[in-house]
Amino acid sequence: MISEEQFQKEVTGIIANAIREDVGDGDHSSLACIPKTAEGKAKLLVKDNGIIAGIAFAEQVFHYVDPDMRIEVLLEDGSPVKYGDLAFYVTGRSQSILKAERLVLNAMQRMSAIATKTASFVQLLEGTKTKILDTRKTTPGLRALEKWAVKIGGGENHRFALYDMIMLKDNHIDFAGGISKAIALTHDYLKDTGRDLKIIVEARNLDEVSQILDAKPIYRILLDNFSYEDTRKAVAMIGDICLTESSGNINEKTIRDYAECGVDYISSGALTHSVYNMDLSLKAV
Repeated sequence: MISEEQFQKEVTGIIANAIREDVGDGDHSSLACIPKTAEGKAKLLVKDNGIIAGIAFAEQVFHYVDPDMRIEVLLEDGSPVKYGDLAFYVTGRSQSILKAERLVLNAMQRMSAIATKTASFVQLLEGTKTKILDTRKTTPGLRALEKWAVKIGGGENHRFALYDMIMLKDNHIDFAGGISKAIALTHDYLKDTGRDLKIIVEARNLDEVSQILDAKPIYRILLDNFSYEDTRKAVAMIGDICLTESSGNINEKTIRDYAECGVDYISSGALTHSVYNMDLSLKAV
């Protein structure tokens, strides 16, 4: 997984690019009618129910736009919220507040939606050993924020990108000439390059699970689109040789049943690609 320093660089890059995209050569609406030295105060109003996320990110945005802005945090990331709750107050130059407003809202609305969905999946898994994972099915350019939101909601992050873990999926296996060859070549590559990366291998059926076990060692086997029965059989075959992960159109109705098959993880792209933004607004006080 990537380091905290790398992750923070991703977040800072998101802020810089978003402000560039939104502000350009100036917020002329604000410049036209609000004095440069005018100060104001605004509140972040929650207009929905769920799990709030992105407050710490909002602080970074405000301070990036104007280091003199002051934020009074009323709720912490991960807190349950309801309509009418206040998340924070921000005080400073009115022009600065308005310059940061849209990025703060866009990010927090999406992050809160992801955290809320993740928390609902975590609740469905309560009492099992299974943990929920996100995927790389994220909005281009916003991966750090979306994976941050999954963590806030109680989930765990899968690999961040292609460079921090090896994941041999069906196309890798087919292009390489089979499971055994793909795994052997991967171990050779890691040895030759001096890289220490965990290896996950996808299995499409029980026969492929056997092939992966014969070609060990690996970190985790991904059981893709397995039935409940075959998932239980695969978990029994794998035992404690490596970790197990289920994936493939698993939803709120099926996630508990897969967890009860004994897998260590369930990964879901829906955590980040199928959410409805939480309704939030930034209002002048």
